[in-house]
Amino acid sequence: MPYILLNKPYEVLTQFTDEHGRATLKDFVPVPNVYPVGRLDFDSEGLLLLTDDKQLQHRLSDPKFKVPKTYWAQVEGTVTEAALQQLRRGVQVKEGLTAPGEATELPEPAHLWPRTPPIRYRASIPTSWLEIQISQGMNRQVRKMCAAVGLPCLRLVRAAIGPLGLGILQPGQWRELTTAEVAELRRLSGSGRRF
Repeated sequence: MPYILLNKPYEVLTQFTDEHGRATLKDFVPVPNVYPVGRLDFDSEGLLLLTDDKQLQHRLSDPKFKVPKTYWAQVEGTVTEAALQQLRRGVQVKEGLTAPGEATELPEPAHLWPRTPPIRYRASIPTSWLEIQISQGMNRQVRKMCAAVGLPCLRLVRAAIGPLGLGILQPGQWRELTTAEVAELRRLSGSGRRF
């Protein structure tokens, strides 16, 4: 079974076809019959796993298995301790109360690639960076959580799923997972299946 880690670029659909001609995973991953584990929105970037292992795919995507996903969010405004505490407790969004997350302010990641096109720049409004770790995964959750605490999200990068990070992969690059990495994902998700 193939297990692929892709650094999904900005403005790429997390699917293999698009009737409107937008960029899709097919433009980057030439491996047949693999499917994304969860989703990354068109306007989000970063780590995406692809596989044909349906059991692992389910366990990594289903919130009941509590596999953490780590995001870096560039937000409009200055991060306050009050906002961080709200994120850590869970915030009210349209769909209901989010599960608590881990949230910390961080400096702009030094090795992060420039986004094309860049985010809008406004001299009068500062931007900050947050690291948010969640395992719930509702639609556009991190963006909604940031907005709920008064920090609109300008850029969102998934940095990790469980112990797997992007490493040195640049946008559009991918690699196969090692046997040890797959075994660790299975352990983390409680999957009893062996390979």
